[in-house]
Amino acid sequence: MNRTFPSRTEARAAPDAGLARRRILVWDAPTRLFHWLMVFCFAGAYLTAEEDSLRLVHVTLGYTMGGLVVFRLLWGLAGSRYARFSNFIRGPGAAMRYLRSLVSGRPEHYLGHNPAGALGIIALLGAAVLLVASGWATDQQVGGESTEELHEVIANLMLILVLVHVAAVLASSWLHRENLIGAMIHGHKAGAAEDGIAKPRRWVAVLLLAAVAGFWWWQWQSAPQARDGGGPAVVQHDGADKDG
Repeated sequence: MNRTFPSRTEARAAPDAGLARRRILVWDAPTRLFHWLMVFCFAGAYLTAEEDSLRLVHVTLGYTMGGLVVFRLLWGLAGSRYARFSNFIRGPGAAMRYLRSLVSGRPEHYLGHNPAGALGIIALLGAAVLLVASGWATDQQVGGESTEELHEVIANLMLILVLVHVAAVLASSWLHRENLIGAMIHGHKAGAAEDGIAKPRRWVAVLLLAAVAGFWWWQWQSAPQARDGGGPAVVQHDGADKDG
């Protein structure tokens, strides 16, 4: 059974002291896939927001984000050790303690998410929920222009959160002298052997990827067809088909 309490490595401010460190698996495959799919979907949806000709792409990526958030909430309860919310959500007090350790020059080390980063992740998930909900309301023409404006505000707020998250990852990588971006690609960090997770859970990642691909295919197939038969037409705000 995966443990959900902080490891010996996580409990130390100086993680190298007295510990035999090796390359261990920390991030399972579903967590890594979720992360990069969210990056792709948010970036793609943000960049296509003002293009009527790419509205189908924008809407599809937005709804995909909603599905990914649902998956992450479930995986936060049933996933591997470092993916579980019980492992990294520690409250504002722990976050402040961690930030003070950074200022003091002796940063506390966590194999999983640090307490400050955990709050950022919760904020990003919450912003994603609001973004998808307001996007759905805009797509369904609920609330008129005010809903669309709210959707844009939330999108810009989430962009700010993303930029803060990226800056924090880069700063933490430098302070802890470890490549956190690389770790979210291959899943490994340096730590005590007993603190690693046993399995990457690749089969869950395969199912997640298949579900996303299946949804994209369904969106493309069910989109209104152009009159010339050349492929899906883009649905505009007023619900009318755009001629190809």
